[in-house]
Parts: sequence; C-alpha cells; structure tokens
Amino acid sequence: MLRRLHPDQPESFMFTPDNQAWAEGQVTKYPEGRQASAIIPLLWRAQEQEGWLSKPAIEHVSDMLGLSYIRGLEVATFYFMFQLQPVGAIAHIQVCGTTSCMICGAEDLVAVCKEKIAPNAHELSADGNFSWEEVECLGSCSNAPMAQIGKDYYEDLTAERMGEIIDELAAGKVPVPGPQNGRYAAEPLSGLTSLKEHDGGKIKYNASAQLAVDIGDTVKRIDGTEVPLLTPWQGTKSQKKTPRKASPKKAAPAPVPSDARPAALSDAAREEGPDDLKLISGVGPKLEETLNNLGIWHFDQVAGLQKSDIAWIDERLRFKGRIERDDWVGQAKALAENKAK
Repeated sequence: MLRRLHPDQPESFMFTPDNQAWAEGQVTKYPEGRQASAIIPLLWRAQEQEGWLSKPAIEHVSDMLGLSYIRGLEVATFYFMFQLQPVGAIAHIQVCGTTSCMICGAEDLVAVCKEKIAPNAHELSADGNFSWEEVECLGSCSNAPMAQIGKDYYEDLTAERMGEIIDELAAGKVPVPGPQNGRYAAEPLSGLTSLKEHDGGKIKYNASAQLAVDIGDTVKRIDGTEVPLLTPWQGTKSQKKTPRKASPKKAAPAPVPSDARPAALSDAAREEGPDDLKLISGVGPKLEETLNNLGIWHFDQVAGLQKSDIAWIDERLRFKGRIERDDWVGQAKALAENKAK
C-alpha cells in the first residue's frame, strides 16, 4: 500500500509543555549518539497529541533527534500504526478484518462504519467526528469480531452493537470497552467452570477494561498530564519539568566568536555562497543552521577537519559523536570532489 503525506498540512507543530517534557525524558534513555532510537515513541506521542501525524510533526521530532527529515519520514510511512491523514475528532475506529474476525462478522462491522461514518476508509464523517479503517489482526481472535477504538478493544461485537457504540460516542458518552456480550475476558462462551470469581468479586471488568473505566475516557488522547514523568534510568523518580510556553521557531544562536574557533572555521560563507550541508547524511536543516553558526559553510571545511577540530565542534552539538559515526569527513571529501568537477 502506498502511504503518502496528506495534501492538507498544518503550518506548524509544537508539543504541549507536558508532552515536550515527556519527549525530552524519553531521549535520555539512549546513550550519546543513539538518540535516533527515540523516533518511534516521539512520533507516537505527536500522533496522540494531534490524532494524526502531520509533516510539521515529523519534522519537529526529526529536529529534536538531529535527524534529516527523510529519515523521520521513512519511519512514519513504514509503520501502519501512524495515521498520515486527519482522523475523527471523537474517535478513529479500526476494525479487524483478518481471518477469525472476518468469518465472525467483520464485514458487517465495516458496513456499519460505511453507513454511519463515511463510505471510504480514512474518510472523515460529515461532522468531522469519526473516521474508520480495516486493519490486520489485532490479536483478539478469541473475542472476534472486534475493533480498536482509541486505545481500547471492543470485542464480541455485532453490527447492532457497533452502531450503538458509535451513537454513544457521538452523544458524548464513553462505552465500556472489552467484551460486549457479557464475557469477562476470553473465557468459553458457555461460561466458566472454575475460578468463577475475579479477585473475590471486587473487580467488575477485566484489567484492561477496568483501567479504562477508572480513567473514565477510553478515547482520550494522551496529553502528558496522566501520570508524573518517570525516568528511573536517570536515578530519580521524576524528571517532570516546569511547563513551558510553546513557542514558534527559536531565534538562531549568535555565531561563536572567531577567536574561540578552530582556524578552519569562518564567520561567513565565501562569495559563491554556502554549500548545501544537508547533502551530508545525518545533517538536517536545523543542524545545518547550527554548523553555520559555528563557522562551517563548505564541504571542504568539513573534509579538512582534524581530530582537535572535531572535538571542539562535538562539544557544541546537541548529540556528540555523530561527526565520526556518520563519517562526515569522508562524505564531505566526496561532495567537495564532485563539486570541483
């Protein structure tokens, strides 16, 4: 399936202060030079915040991790869990259409979605509140047919119950997730023959459904306020930061004074103009701006970097080690030679 960015994109994206603190905490999980490993959780958080993954969101996350935009786009388009188009403001319904669900009535659930939401998958309802799609196996085969709505499973569905759930959501109610036919979890339809009580009868629903009921909103998107930000890998219980106001693009930092820079660097590009440093793998627009502010404008400057120069520049980059890891010097030599031809 061809996955492309939606033609209508917002002008910008910023994490909420709480989500920004969460995202920065996730990045600290990884050692210096390996921050790109945080790409999936950060993209997912951006999707949770907005409902779908926009081009500005992908670029914002890529900038945070020092990645070129194409690398962020590669991840976002590869995984089907990322929605690349707007979804319903209230809920996006994912109907499982794989074997167990299909033979148990998934096509009837799809028909309800087509009737009540929109004729086509990934198409918004007339009021913009709902969208739907058919997905591959969601792993709840014993409770087929089922659908995922928000973060929770609605199982043992019938076409009639699916219609009721959509109506309840539209009316501002939050249907209880889990089995919809009276089952507690995935026990036989004929009923339990042993262990008939769950925790002495104190728990009404299975663990996942009970948690959703306790939260009170199964379709609520994560906004960073649910629980304290935990970063135990840093040796502390909480690293939640004071909320900050989201701001547009930050002003570029002032150039580093020339007397503090290696001799190979300069205050400005030559007369012919700067080289496109983004052609070096691993350098995106934001990192190119940082390099310019440090005094790097041309391929031959990068190609001629010595160990001491690299160490000086490394100290001023957000993530250390990338110059040698991505072989900027070797890449720049090839680019400089190609430019000279």
